[in-house]
Amino acid sequence: MKFKSNSDKLESMTELNVTPLMDLAFSLLIIFMISTPLLEQTIPVNLPKQEANSASSRPKIEFQTVSIDRDGQIFWGRQPVNLVELDSLLGALANQPDPPAISLRGDFSLPYQKIVDVLSAIKRHNLTKLHLDTEVR
Repeated sequence: MKFKSNSDKLESMTELNVTPLMDLAFSLLIIFMISTPLLEQTIPVNLPKQEANSASSRPKIEFQTVSIDRDGQIFWGRQPVNLVELDSLLGALANQPDPPAISLRGDFSLPYQKIVDVLSAIKRHNLTKLHLDTEVR
């Protein structure tokens, strides 16, 4: 009968099991992959509501977000702009060979004229791919 010596016990303890660390790393990766798209919508806007309709879900395409908050401030993505700056940004977007769609997000309490002003700037540059964001009831 052979007994293990103390040095054999120490040898087996020198190996580090990295499996739990890899599980943690993959879990964090999944959490960040899911939460990153949610960080995109940082402008607080109360969207108008519509009835749920699976046919109206947005396809996976490239888009540029234009938001108008309840105070009437216009945002190009996260950058606040006025109508003149928005017009020049839309002009640069229209000059691209394949311009992205525009996602317009307007607060439901806005005067209708603010939405019309932004829509007329978009129309002036012949940008036809437009999506009006709403909140599903």
